[in-house]
Amino acid sequence: MASERSSEKVSEWDAHTAIDEIGDGLFGAELDPGWVVGGGVNGGYVLGVAGRAIAAAVPTKPHPLAVSAHYLSASRPGPARVATRVLREGGTVATVAADVSQEGTTRISVLATYGDLAAMPSDVETTAVEPTLPPLSECVAGSLAPEDFRRIAPVMERFDMRFDPACIGWATGEPSGNGHIQAWMRMADGHELDPVGLLMACDALPPVTFDLGRPGWAPTLELTVHVRAVPAPGWLRLSHRTRNVAGGMFEEDCEVWDSAGRLVAQSRQLAMQPRA
Repeated sequence: MASERSSEKVSEWDAHTAIDEIGDGLFGAELDPGWVVGGGVNGGYVLGVAGRAIAAAVPTKPHPLAVSAHYLSASRPGPARVATRVLREGGTVATVAADVSQEGTTRISVLATYGDLAAMPSDVETTAVEPTLPPLSECVAGSLAPEDFRRIAPVMERFDMRFDPACIGWATGEPSGNGHIQAWMRMADGHELDPVGLLMACDALPPVTFDLGRPGWAPTLELTVHVRAVPAPGWLRLSHRTRNVAGGMFEEDCEVWDSAGRLVAQSRQLAMQPRA
């Protein structure tokens, strides 16, 4: 297979998650410094890189359905390798294991079920309550974040984020204490996300502990994502909540809704309490 880097015109997301097939289920990648946040590279982005390699390993089943990743060490910008192993491939779904490593150190270990969402019913039935956000013009742009914050979190430059004003008090030292952050989101270059991109979207917002008055980098321990459908073009709505902070850890539940009002992805993440 030819290198994905050979494309003449690609989106920023496609360029930053590009992979080269080495052989025997092994792929090369380059983790871009633009995805750094706090003490490492954003975990959702690294999962997206792994997700792209998994899709290449089972090309007739290109979409993640259920993905669980354990984060063993912080990823750094630079070369990486993704080793994939197809555990089982049936007519509808495939189960694949993958490890992302750098310099011989495993960064994340992934177990995933993949299929073809385009061949499945596109309707999404749910009892979940669709998030209500003010119009884009009334929301707070992520580009207005203080310069020192954007300097330690260049990942924010990858998105066009519009935060619900009711959930942005933490930015002015007045967190609500509800453990809830929600926002409109799209890629900064206007690129539409595919199902692999939803793996990243589930980790795109600042840690929900910001709304509890606990800012700082929150290293991910484990992230599970369920993808329900191919997202419709347009803005996504992201909603993050937490209900428990205990034992030096917290859980973060995410919902991703597309422009058609469908719940296209949901996730649960276990992370360490923020580090300053």
